[in-house]
Amino acid sequence: MLSLTTGLAPLVLAGLLGWTGAVKVFSRGTAQQAPKTALARMLRSSERATTVLRATGAGELLIAAGLLVVPANPVPGAAAAVLGAGFLGYLGYGRAVAPESSCGCSASEDTPITWRAFARAAVVLIGGATVAVAQDTWWPAVTERPAGALAFLAAAAAVLVALSADLDRWWLLPLRRTRLRVFGHPLLGTATDQVPVAASVELLENSLAWQAAAPVVRSALLDHWEDDGWRILQYSGVYGDRENARPVAVVFALDATAGRDTGDDPIIRVSYVDADSGEAVAVDELRAAPSRRILPMAG
Repeated sequence: MLSLTTGLAPLVLAGLLGWTGAVKVFSRGTAQQAPKTALARMLRSSERATTVLRATGAGELLIAAGLLVVPANPVPGAAAAVLGAGFLGYLGYGRAVAPESSCGCSASEDTPITWRAFARAAVVLIGGATVAVAQDTWWPAVTERPAGALAFLAAAAAVLVALSADLDRWWLLPLRRTRLRVFGHPLLGTATDQVPVAASVELLENSLAWQAAAPVVRSALLDHWEDDGWRILQYSGVYGDRENARPVAVVFALDATAGRDTGDDPIIRVSYVDADSGEAVAVDELRAAPSRRILPMAG
């Protein structure tokens, strides 16, 4: 088993680095995700962060190619180990200075840095060190023990998928939706389509609608109600510049049945209502990336 592990380690590591490197280099999402990463906070520039992410991706692709072509050479493994150590240092510093930001590890994650990012970086470090020391080739393990190799690669792929937050939508969210359909929501105790208000607030506060309105909001949730399938969440705020500032009610509306486990992000409508006159304050339509649909409230 040990020989199989060391023999296939270059193949597993090449797959991981090839995937993350290709996403960073070739995906259009790299430039879109860069401003949300801890790297942009460190470099004080989204453009520089994009450049560094793409350069890192190119390095990952180069190492992945070396692991596939010359796995017995210690250089690709050592380079992977150094890269993994660098990832761990970056993640630690990023977690300290920008805990709300994503790591940009695959240029498609928009979740804060968690233990899974550290675990995946540790896999790169340990895997690279193993490859550098063992200096084994992967093709004898595949040709001589195909069944064992297939089982090992499937298990390794499952572990890497579990450590990748951006792949949750393909397995974790469907699993959660199935659990909710079968057992009902744990906060309600019975099977029902009703979603707790706290879940709606959590969904809202992780949306671009909330990010856009955050400079105006000045309170926690003040009131909530449901109307024709919409859940209305009301906050107080201050709208306008210093000279023309006026108190407003900031009202969000989203699908009353939407939650983090229900799949695609819902439409979120936003409205500012003058606290004195009760009239809607005219604002430009909020725009967002296709993954977040934000619309002004009618009326």
